[in-house]
Amino acid sequence: MPSVLTVANVVYGLHALAIAVGIAGSATIVGSFVGSVPSILAVILNYAKRGDARGTWVESHYRWQIRTFWYALAWLLAALLAFVTLVGIPFGFAILAALTAWLIYRIGRGWLRLRDGRPMYDEG
Repeated sequence: MPSVLTVANVVYGLHALAIAVGIAGSATIVGSFVGSVPSILAVILNYAKRGDARGTWVESHYRWQIRTFWYALAWLLAALLAFVTLVGIPFGFAILAALTAWLIYRIGRGWLRLRDGRPMYDEG
């Protein structure tokens, strides 16, 4: 059975793969992050294994990863709603651009802190 640390690394890897697919493919990074198989597998793995991480410093990474996915989905829906109106199209693109940068930051920062053996949220 893989350790909670291994699972957290795998999830960051799956999310990074989804971002790479968005960069290399015809999809947007955001669309690939929310709708690709690696990212969906990552969030399923998070939910399936988060009980094993409960009470450990790695639990904060599971929470970080899950929230990253759901907030990305919510902001993607907001961008899509903005695209429905002609006036909202620039706002939709702005949301997608900001969300792309935010996703890269969240996955990068999380994976670096995991590598350093640090929880996502500093106490105190």
